[in-house]
Amino acid sequence: MSDEQQPEPEQAVETEPAWKRKARLAAIFGDVVPDSTSDDRDDEGTGGTSEEWLKRQVPPHHG
Repeated sequence: MSDEQQPEPEQAVETEPAWKRKARLAAIFGDVVPDSTSDDRDDEGTGGTSEEWLKRQVPPHHG
């Protein structure tokens, strides 16, 4: 054994930017959790927002 101290694992790991880590993990595992959900954005071509869809589903006698 040498007299030099080995660095702790936490100290040996270089910090990488969050965007780089996210890109690396997405390349390995895929984009499991999207940055935004359908509630956060207006999806064009799907018939509008869920609130509009819900209003269209109300029967006429509940008007």
